[in-house]
Amino acid sequence: MAHLNLRGRRIGPIDGVLFDKDGTLSHSEPQLKILADARIAEAKRQFAAQGASSNDLNELEGLLVRTYGRNRDGVMPDGTLAVASRQHNILSTATVFAQMALGWPKALLLAEDVFDRVDAQWQDLHPDGHPVSLLPAASTMLRALKDAGVICAVISNDTTDGIQAFLKHHHLTDMFAAVWSADCLPCKPDPAAVHALCDQLNVPVERCALIGDADTDLLMAKRAGIAAAIGYVAGWHRCPDLTAHDYLIHHWQDLTVVPPSAQP
Repeated sequence: MAHLNLRGRRIGPIDGVLFDKDGTLSHSEPQLKILADARIAEAKRQFAAQGASSNDLNELEGLLVRTYGRNRDGVMPDGTLAVASRQHNILSTATVFAQMALGWPKALLLAEDVFDRVDAQWQDLHPDGHPVSLLPAASTMLRALKDAGVICAVISNDTTDGIQAFLKHHHLTDMFAAVWSADCLPCKPDPAAVHALCDQLNVPVERCALIGDADTDLLMAKRAGIAAAIGYVAGWHRCPDLTAHDYLIHHWQDLTVVPPSAQP
């Protein structure tokens, strides 16, 4: 059975590792910045078309900036855009629209329309897709886990198609035995999602580690009874403020895999 070592400190034994995607495997912040700005611009355009004043548009922009966690340098790693699913981001956007004196049904419909229009604009600009880059040394870690016989899976609030496109683009599909996405029920951060994924992998939850960049992931893992909740903090311009981890990784090189053949 393989073991994990963190800067020489033994974590294992481990049969499986569950990985978050955005900010853990993928360098998603540059694309999320573009997405936030496009959604804000489209929301302002639609409010302006309905006769909103300049003051109202400035207020709307400020509310959406704070809601999405968009700042001068990028995206806050614990903001809704970075952590929450698309549907939850639609709900948070609709809540902003409701604060701009729209009734809830109209606010929700408008938020969905804004998201759909931005998605269509993105598709027009990138008809073949525009996968985000892989974080440095992540593929080396994944290969070491596979070579040691550790079963890996992705658990993410991205869609199944989004996850699979990312894995295919970076030639990682064979690294993962399964994915658990926002399309699956229950989805993150329900601890039952961890149990369902581990059942799918046929790996006991207490023999798995989870690696993620948000306290919601780490708390989910702990509540599910996972063996090790490992925080990863190198995926954003601003280091995530994590408190729920058992262990903390600053770079993938901090973590090493000890295969069964190398153990005494």
